[in-house]
This record gives sequence, structure tokens and C-alpha cells, in this order.
Amino acid sequence: MSINGLTEKTITCPHCGHHTHVEIDPSNGDQNYYDECTNCCQELHLTTHIDEANNTLEITIDADDEQFY
Repeated sequence: MSINGLTEKTITCPHCGHHTHVEIDPSNGDQNYYDECTNCCQELHLTTHIDEANNTLEITIDADDEQFY
């Protein structure tokens, strides 16, 4: 996998289970951002990490709905 250009991945929405495509630009390094599900319009929290030793891009998707007291 090349980490130099745009990477398109298929992800599953944690809210509705819909599969959607996202484009990730790994040239910006590790990222933490929000996007919106194209099906249910709920917020998705995406975290990307570049593992340069193994030349891989790790993506974590969650609903970001944890409650802290």
C-alpha cells in the first residue's frame, strides 16, 4: 500500500450499518476528524494512523457517543 496519495476505503457506519466510501489523505500524517454518514447523517469520528515501519494506514471509526461523568 502506498501512503503517498489519496486512499479510498469502504467503512461501516456504527449508527446504521450502512457501507460508505471515504477518501483519506495520508500525506497529512495522523489525523483525528469528523465526517457524516451519507445514509443516516449521523456524525462519524475517524482516527487515522500511519504505521511507517509496516507502510500501512490504520483507520478507526466510532460513533463518538461515549459519555463521561
